Amino acid sequence: MIKVAVVGGTGYTGVELLRLLALHPQVALKIITSRSETGVAVSDMFPNLRGHVDLCFSEPDLANFNECDLVFFATPNGVAMKMVPELLASGIRVIDLAADFRLKSVQSWEQWYGMPHVCEELLAESVYGLPEINREQIKTAKLIANPGCYPTSVQLGFAPLLKNSLVDPGNLIADCKSGVSGAGRKADVAYLQAESTESVKAYAVSGHRHNPEICQGLQTLIPDKVNLTFVPHLMPMVRGIHATLYAKLHKTDIDLQALYETHYQDEPFVDVMPAGSHPETRSVKGSNMCRIALANPADGKTLIVMSVIDNLMKGAAGQAIQNMNIMFGYPETQGLESIALLP
Repeated sequence: MIKVAVVGGTGYTGVELLRLLALHPQVALKIITSRSETGVAVSDMFPNLRGHVDLCFSEPDLANFNECDLVFFATPNGVAMKMVPELLASGIRVIDLAADFRLKSVQSWEQWYGMPHVCEELLAESVYGLPEINREQIKTAKLIANPGCYPTSVQLGFAPLLKNSLVDPGNLIADCKSGVSGAGRKADVAYLQAESTESVKAYAVSGHRHNPEICQGLQTLIPDKVNLTFVPHLMPMVRGIHATLYAKLHKTDIDLQALYETHYQDEPFVDVMPAGSHPETRSVKGSNMCRIALANPADGKTLIVMSVIDNLMKGAAGQAIQNMNIMFGYPETQGLESIALLP
């Protein structure tokens, strides 16, 4: 059993992480921090945790983490990087659910996140925590950069095509939709029910910070340069991501359904659906599953890949638990066996 701390336990990702950790048979949850809620019982803020978590929020004091084996950061961008070096020096492993260690280029990170990076030296050491691509590196990692939600759904959708050199990597399109929980737990008029219900809108069309993360991940699969057109949309739902991906095929005589089924046949959290399927976000709600389906319409030269995940699970907290299991040698699915919620 490992002793675990969660830094930043008051957001949507934080409470989802706590929900999973509270029931994990190999985890002893020791510390949950929040500067603004110090002293408040966690179960008072999140009644769903009553009877499962009896801790109070505390200050994120590094000295208090000495007894821990692993620290999760469910904090805003720019927080983890200030604390991680000391934690690693103490032999404590880290999984950061924010973006502090996702991009390998400090110049790119500072451009997209609008702040200086204070521990550039750890960018090369961090392991990008997408198990379906980096499982072996995750096993021995000290610092995991948990992927973003959009990047997870997009990379899993495109990966088999790029690894088999079947598409033009310079002409990839990702048309993605997300529920409002992806924006975080905060007071913002744009995400009020009266503002977001019965409406759909694109945002960050001129450039989204997840674009370089997606391209960086896909670039590890091929020698050619990846060029991605990525457009995110806000949907009137709480949670879920639907990524509709387009790629130009080099060959039209390949059994792509069989290719995807073979590629993901041993992956516990990727479900390649039968030909002709149309995956729904509700089919993964509350689960760590990514469901993928393919379509090859018209002249057969363009492949459409549909990829759905729960942005708070496979797109955040669930994937973080999956990474934890791999790092500490537990069964990869442990604590993540829940079936999606319907309706």
